[in-house]
Amino acid sequence: MPRTIHLAASLPASPDELFDMYLDPALHAAITGAPVSIGAHAGARFQAFDNGLQGTILQVVPKRLIVQSWRSAGWKASDIDSTLILTFWPEGRGTRIELVHVNVADHDFAGVSQGWEIYYWAPWREYLKRRREQGKGKSKPRRS
Repeated sequence: MPRTIHLAASLPASPDELFDMYLDPALHAAITGAPVSIGAHAGARFQAFDNGLQGTILQVVPKRLIVQSWRSAGWKASDIDSTLILTFWPEGRGTRIELVHVNVADHDFAGVSQGWEIYYWAPWREYLKRRREQGKGKSKPRRS
């Protein structure tokens, strides 16, 4: 029987930045380390991790909400597609991303649950950390 995952992650960037990063193929790939095909509008196809994940963008509320149909290549043909809902909330100097992942195949529930931290949250934090560190070395232009 399909199951539902509820997770949240706090990341040190604005909701607008994180939203844009998720929907930008180059930035999404830079975060995960794997090629991604994704679009920022309903109907756009989504593929990641060498077609290990695929689906369609179902709804976008700019800077706040992304809804995707989502399917793992490891799922059985009889498993229904899941629905992924990501919401972006300001939290202090960063953002809290709340995730609800509905109809996750029971046989892959643990893998998908753990996968969010392994393949998304941890790499995203590392990407943001590298970006901050690279920014510290740059000098700011002087005003006359």
